[in-house]
Amino acid sequence: MMRKVFISILNFNGKKNTLECLKSIDNLNTDGIDLSVVVIDNGSKELLGLKDNLLKNATLKVILNKKNLGFSAGHNLGIKYALLNNADCVVILNNDTVLDKNLVYELVRVMDKDSSIGIVSPKIYFAEGFEFHKARYKKEDQGHVLWYAGGNMDWNNILGKHIGVDEVDKGQYDKNKEMDFASGCCMMIRREVFEEIEFLDDQYFLYYEDNDFSQRVKRAGYKIEYAPKAVLWHKNAGSSGGSGSKLQDYYITRNRLLFGSKYASFKARFALLRESVKLLVAGRYWQKKGVLDFYLRRFGQGSYK
Repeated sequence: MMRKVFISILNFNGKKNTLECLKSIDNLNTDGIDLSVVVIDNGSKELLGLKDNLLKNATLKVILNKKNLGFSAGHNLGIKYALLNNADCVVILNNDTVLDKNLVYELVRVMDKDSSIGIVSPKIYFAEGFEFHKARYKKEDQGHVLWYAGGNMDWNNILGKHIGVDEVDKGQYDKNKEMDFASGCCMMIRREVFEEIEFLDDQYFLYYEDNDFSQRVKRAGYKIEYAPKAVLWHKNAGSSGGSGSKLQDYYITRNRLLFGSKYASFKARFALLRESVKLLVAGRYWQKKGVLDFYLRRFGQGSYK
């Protein structure tokens, strides 16, 4: 049966990455797949210069926003467009990725195994040269260092952990497995999930929206499946200024508090409260702003401009 799949990609001043991502999409195996791509430009300063229906193997729709709506609200536009055009599945995808030719084919294959699977996540490698610890690896290992081989939650500390991160892939994570959360870097979502729980929560703007969505999906009775035969490469933090940036300080601090207040146990929430007080006193500037904005209920883009 032909599956109608839409890929939603955000662009924010990342033209080079977006074009490289689209090039890899145009080389995908689309056997049994009616593929469409929606690129949402979030008010970039540079002109993206894309035209509808530019791709050979997929239809392309470009949506131009006048301002930066963030990850959640931006992708929600792509998701709503896909659903209006009868999508069976929607793939949320970072623009700073390069796809293996069988990525979508394998995601669909796993999704079709079981109607209780709501989200399928691929195996994600660091793109070559984007590893956290570049000096640690031999030349032949680069491009095979894991960024995500599934996600587990540490609920005591309200931290999502990527399984296998920084490990060289030697086949140790080659079995399909149910996960705690999917990464917003790439996840395929069944249409029925959106019809039941609706869309990404735009309070987050950036970071933790994928984990929030994952928890809502699980509470609705769906599974999140890791599919290791589906593969892509991620230019880690290519869209957000790098690990440990001011942007990450602000949004991860604020949104972890928001996420914890919704899903953590009473004990873990109390520990998170104590941690937030310490950050207010001794944290970096944008961590302090993140804590303050959480308590002042400044969500969405918040104070970070």
